[in-house]
Amino acid sequence: MWSFYFHELIRSLPFFLKGLWMTVAVAGLGLIAATIIGFILGIVRAGRNKILRFIIGAWVDLIRGTPFLVQVFIIFFILPSAGIELEAFPAAVIALSNMGASFICEIVASGIMAVPQGQREAATASGLSNYQQLRYIVLPQAMRSIIPPLVGQYVLIVKDSSVVSAIGVVDVTRVGWLTVQRIPEGLIVFGLVAILYFAICYPLINLSNYMERRMTVTATRL
Repeated sequence: MWSFYFHELIRSLPFFLKGLWMTVAVAGLGLIAATIIGFILGIVRAGRNKILRFIIGAWVDLIRGTPFLVQVFIIFFILPSAGIELEAFPAAVIALSNMGASFICEIVASGIMAVPQGQREAATASGLSNYQQLRYIVLPQAMRSIIPPLVGQYVLIVKDSSVVSAIGVVDVTRVGWLTVQRIPEGLIVFGLVAILYFAICYPLINLSNYMERRMTVTATRL
């Protein structure tokens, strides 16, 4: 019986590889968009405009305080009633980007606010504009505390991408659900699913650990 299961699983490998590619595509596009949006909003959130800080803070709290699955359902099932119809793939990317950006926004804002205020005061006294202060003084120092948790957040986003299988995106998780209907031994099927996710996340985990060690050594030398 077990030999039959393994044989069927091997026959399903091309299907799993297609699902793996879909997972990489959804997670990759989501990471890129979340990083861009998160950095922009994080910089604004760490700024001096109280109204914008409040609005962004409310959005961050709303996204972080609600289940990701509910957000996916709202984008895919509820928005069409407002005339906004999306296919499963773009809906998944938008949902993942929105969720990831809320966390990255807080990471970036915290990193910027961790830079001593005296650095900005000295830059202002030197005649640097706000943009020059941000580019040459604030961000280079803030990145030391931003990068390690940022890479760790990337791992969480990749794993959270499995939720989009609920709206029909044929990613690795969806392939697992379809395969287990033919191979009733779920341990084998979802064991393979776990291995494929681990193959994506493990390099990111190592990168996060490496960056954290490097930042620690740099801070010690300073």
